[in-house]
Amino acid sequence: MIKLKSRADIEGLRRCGALSKTVLRLAGEMVRPGVSTLEIDQFVETYIREHGGTPGFKGYGGFPASICASVNDEVVHGFPSADVVLREGDILSIDTGANVGGWAGDNAWTFACGRVSDEVRSLLEVTRDCLALGIQQAVPGNHLGDIGHAIQAHAEDNGYGVVREYVGHGIGHDMHEEPNVPNYGRAHRGIRLEVGMCLAIEPMITLGDRHVHTLGNGWTVVTNDGLPAAHFENTIAITADGPVITTAEDGFDPMDVDEGRNAAAR
Repeated sequence: MIKLKSRADIEGLRRCGALSKTVLRLAGEMVRPGVSTLEIDQFVETYIREHGGTPGFKGYGGFPASICASVNDEVVHGFPSADVVLREGDILSIDTGANVGGWAGDNAWTFACGRVSDEVRSLLEVTRDCLALGIQQAVPGNHLGDIGHAIQAHAEDNGYGVVREYVGHGIGHDMHEEPNVPNYGRAHRGIRLEVGMCLAIEPMITLGDRHVHTLGNGWTVVTNDGLPAAHFENTIAITADGPVITTAEDGFDPMDVDEGRNAAAR
């Protein structure tokens, strides 16, 4: 069942979303050669707890960490580790969220570690733009298929693959609520979007083939061809005035080009 949210509910999501976005941005500033993904995870957990939240990911379904740290060909659900030390040219998807006041936050961004190749930079830029295009479709009267179609069309028009097995989702008191929000689909099809729906939109786009598999740890998803993947996510609320990004900091646009530049170009 889809749970529609009131204005007060959306404000609750904005409070936990602001902390989720802040810690994600700060974690991204740590992405540089020589830093381990465990160091980033430990920072995120400490920051969230010191600012009145609890890490939404830690223990969720048995997940062992406060962030998903997915490097290069890892699409989602990578385990942070002291043994995973970032190198020049890597990309790192950080997926995290803070729970505050009974509400769940969830957001992700893919950051470049130093200088990356032109083809990888293009992948990051297109995936970030897929997120923006999907969010633009989240208006009352549209359909879930409009979000997925916008993402899929932009990715495939640029020659990239769209992961089918993992999708966005509703969000509220629980991190994962109905409905599923695929990153592919047909325009004007699927559930009709209504005021009060809150969704996590998260394109997962591959440089090569779209097919993926899960590693032996039961969590980490990688591309079959070993080529890189990118993952970007924001949580939005559908209002009468259009989509409102709830994973946003005061005075900071979560789609700002500066964050995109950090993700896609250095």
